[in-house]
Amino acid sequence: MRSLIVEEFGAPDVLQLVDGPVPEPGPEDVLVRVAAAGLNWIDVSLRAGRLQHAGLLVPAPRYGMGWDVAGTVEAVGTRVTAVAPGDRVIGLRDVLGRPGTHAEFVALHESAVVDAPDGVDLLTAGGLPLAGVTAIGAVRAASSGRSLLVTGGGGVIGQMCVAVAVHRGLDVVAAGRAGDAKRIEGLGARFADTDDLAVQLRTLGPRGVDAVIDTANLGAAAHEALRGGGTFVALVRPFAPLPLRGTRVVVHESWADTTVLRELVELVEKDVVVPPDVLPHRLGEAAAAHALMEAGGLRSRIVLTPDA
Repeated sequence: MRSLIVEEFGAPDVLQLVDGPVPEPGPEDVLVRVAAAGLNWIDVSLRAGRLQHAGLLVPAPRYGMGWDVAGTVEAVGTRVTAVAPGDRVIGLRDVLGRPGTHAEFVALHESAVVDAPDGVDLLTAGGLPLAGVTAIGAVRAASSGRSLLVTGGGGVIGQMCVAVAVHRGLDVVAAGRAGDAKRIEGLGARFADTDDLAVQLRTLGPRGVDAVIDTANLGAAAHEALRGGGTFVALVRPFAPLPLRGTRVVVHESWADTTVLRELVELVEKDVVVPPDVLPHRLGEAAAAHALMEAGGLRSRIVLTPDA
């Protein structure tokens, strides 16, 4: 099979598409024939060397790319009971040391895969797992109060956070660009313009909001919404502000979790979470896909698909 790797860090042109054996599933593993695999910022950070600089990588001669996956079960280990060959599944890479999902096949532990949502094609489903698990976990971390500010509300993860929070009965303000207003309000949230955020936050009243989910990495600027204390959820550690004025600061990290993946599928099937539009790229177009993501401003999910 072919898979995407890096042996050195740098610009998108360091990505390599290499040939190798199809993974052999262990007793508790599921071998998935990949239909689509989302491109995430963690992939960009890995390729660019940011994870290495942060001390988050165990030294290795090469690293496999990709975390999300949607596809069809090709084979299962002897102890696997949850899925069977031929099943449509979504999942998340569960260990960084394993080969990545930007490949034609990937082997994952059975706890890292669940049945794909009914009515969603696998191309679209390939962009769901990491964004969805991140959004659900972030809302859980932030939902100790009744009101919530979501920054980056027009982005893929931001929209999912808004949808999940509104579904759970929170009063949500979502900050985004002017062109995001209709989309945000359609999800049941109030819109705040990021370009004028400091002014608009003052309209929230003396207490502000009970919690913030900072998907846009605004850091201290978004912290101003928590004038009465509360919970600040950062998705990237360097953008977590100091816990000033009694704020509880949480750095939310996501991982393969069967329970949360199943909750994501349920929310998609109930039309609470609407899968984002996808921009498909072949594995051989991975460098262009990375460059497009780094250019910013996307409101869709880039997914990589096998070339064949």
